[in-house]
Amino acid sequence: MLSWTRASDTSTGAGVAGASFLDLSLRRLGHMPAAWIGGVIVLVLLAVALAGKAVAPFDPLRIVPADKLLSASPAHLFGTDDLGRDLLSRVIAGARISLLVGALVLAIAMSVGVGLGLVAGYWGGWMDEAIMRTTDVFLAFPRLVLAIAIAATLGPGLYNAMVAVALSWWPWYTRLVRGRLLSLREEEFVLAVVSLGAGRPRILLRHLLPNVATTVVIQASIDFGYAILATASLSFIGLGAQPPTPEWGSMIAQARSYMIDAWWYPTFPGLAIFVTVLGFNLLGDAVRDAFDPRLRSSR
Repeated sequence: MLSWTRASDTSTGAGVAGASFLDLSLRRLGHMPAAWIGGVIVLVLLAVALAGKAVAPFDPLRIVPADKLLSASPAHLFGTDDLGRDLLSRVIAGARISLLVGALVLAIAMSVGVGLGLVAGYWGGWMDEAIMRTTDVFLAFPRLVLAIAIAATLGPGLYNAMVAVALSWWPWYTRLVRGRLLSLREEEFVLAVVSLGAGRPRILLRHLLPNVATTVVIQASIDFGYAILATASLSFIGLGAQPPTPEWGSMIAQARSYMIDAWWYPTFPGLAIFVTVLGFNLLGDAVRDAFDPRLRSSR
């Protein structure tokens, strides 16, 4: 199995092999319809989030009581909510929040999970036992149920909801990294570095971490959409973003009383969540299929 560490060796042959693996994986990714569809959705979301106020027709927080619950029209393409706020502007503002949510949740989960996984997988012994038993406790609960319990303890709020989701997510990265290291630490290139007298921090950061990075990135690309969905779920039940923050889950929660008379109110935020999660899932699945050597070798 080719690895990123070998790809970066000073050996010309190893470098060529690593480059060939990367080129082949990127070429394979470019021929996947799911990658193109997911990529376009994600790029549009990024563009909308970065443009923000430049493309929003109105201030997403501006209340206009006279425009309460207006249906879709040229003036308000997505209609308005119960306070007369433009829904399109609020959905656009919610795109930036969703990207921030996904990025911060995965950053926290990966920082904790990857770090503990490296320690457990390489050091072993009592440290491995303590980390994995703690991980088992977290994995004993469904992720969303655990996130709800943590969010309820921390209190309502968008950042508390992100922390709650991240704390329910890290064990999966710990197990993933530990399992990968258990096989890597017996590889010849690691034994060779050990025989040369390299210290454990150098071995972990220079040789082992790059080899697990691909696996972690693949998993993160799949988890990004689910992190957004989980945080929106917490907002929906009142444990996440609070009004007037234009967060999609919170918007749907506020729209529950108007589903019959103002169908557009919950529909467009819900569609935004659906399309965003779909885009990240398609892209993540394509990245996994293209870069995971185990899937490549089985097909």
